[in-house]
Amino acid sequence: MGKHADDLSIGDVAKATGLSVHALRFFEREGLFLRPIPRSSGRQRIYEQADVEWLLLCNRLRESGMPIAMVKEFAQLVRSGPGNEAERLALLREHEQAVRAKISDLNADLKVIHSKVVAYEKHVRDGTAAGVWSPAPSR
Repeated sequence: MGKHADDLSIGDVAKATGLSVHALRFFEREGLFLRPIPRSSGRQRIYEQADVEWLLLCNRLRESGMPIAMVKEFAQLVRSGPGNEAERLALLREHEQAVRAKISDLNADLKVIHSKVVAYEKHVRDGTAAGVWSPAPSR
């Protein structure tokens, strides 16, 4: 397989996606790419821009909490081609619901933290911070 101007090395892809070379090899072993990654005559992987774009989507899915098994299922559906769009949609909707629930939980956490920030700001401003939630003896 000859070198084309738009061919990307594993290092190029790592840089473009923020994934380590180790992670890229893991993705390949786990069948997370949409196509088999070809090799050069020197056995080096040869990627294309479409692989980078797919990996960027996978990164978003993973960073938003999608389990590897679900990413793998999604990749398999996409790889299978047309005809399973309803299944892909169901998978994405399920993940969207999980992300929305996580955001809701984080917003509730943020509300509590912000109330503590406001309380501490007031104590610091008023000079009454000494002893606020100081460790107390158990007896």
